[in-house]
Amino acid sequence: MADITVTEHLLLHQKQSPHATGMFTGLLYDLILSGKTISRRINKAGLLDILGGTGEVNVQGENIQKLDEIANRIMIYRMERCGALCAMSSEEEAELIRVRDDFPRGDYILVFDPLDGSSNIDVNINVGTIFSILRRPEGHKGEVTLEEILQPGVKQVAAGYILYGPSTMLVFSTGQGVHGFTLDPGVGEFLLSHPDMRVPKQGHIYSVNEGYWKNWNTATREVIEWFHNCTTPKGGSYSARYVGSLVADFHRTLIYGGIYMYPADANKPDGKLRLMCEASPLAFLAEQAGGKASDGSRRILERVPDKLHARTPLFIGSADDVTAVETIYAKHAR
Repeated sequence: MADITVTEHLLLHQKQSPHATGMFTGLLYDLILSGKTISRRINKAGLLDILGGTGEVNVQGENIQKLDEIANRIMIYRMERCGALCAMSSEEEAELIRVRDDFPRGDYILVFDPLDGSSNIDVNINVGTIFSILRRPEGHKGEVTLEEILQPGVKQVAAGYILYGPSTMLVFSTGQGVHGFTLDPGVGEFLLSHPDMRVPKQGHIYSVNEGYWKNWNTATREVIEWFHNCTTPKGGSYSARYVGSLVADFHRTLIYGGIYMYPADANKPDGKLRLMCEASPLAFLAEQAGGKASDGSRRILERVPDKLHARTPLFIGSADDVTAVETIYAKHAR
């Protein structure tokens, strides 16, 4: 395979995507540059004394890691200056971030989790940046309002993630399939390594934290029992795999098939994962790769967030596996 960079790939497919304008390509370029910068910081984390927590708690009630704060600052600084955005929302910020008047503005909105799974960095487990790109509704001018941001996932013009692991990978979609690029540190470019990624129709791996079993309702327990007893396409049993880093777990699901589950429980009746900066962008990728994403009863991409940091249960991965979950939940809802 020829060494095709992510920018070359965008330009080659520009005619196929109505959103691949010069401004949109520039937005992605700055997003990729942010990812490279974060990757470099992560690779040197143990040497720069930036591991561990800050001692503060974010808007989600979670302990802030030093690299959370660093990644968030990198993203906001770079993306505010890219000229394509009018607003941003970060998982680490309580309020909407409006691009200041002294920077050029565009019509795009960026929603992101700067460093998902950051608590795993201390033990050298993969983490990632998740992003979602929306377009400001037509006819809206002046200061961006919160209502303009609260769009369902079907309105996304692009979504993806950057996975920081043994290699740094960018996986994204502009609505024309899912493509993966691996960072070549020798040339400093993301090169196409996984063209047209497809998730198998049925998998052989289920991923969930079964430590929460006692907090689950009857329907959720039946879902897990179903995967304990279900036969895979090759005739074997499902295997359990759970990293505890959303991007790593989803990336494995995208490659091998199966299902990732983070159901609601007694302590988190609305679910834990953020709809806009985690579930929706990954759901966009899953569907573009031939999979499904659901909250157990509804398609994730059709859900309209009622607030910036709305939460949701998430069942995502192979289409047949997600359908099996929805069937069990529907039976209990009757």
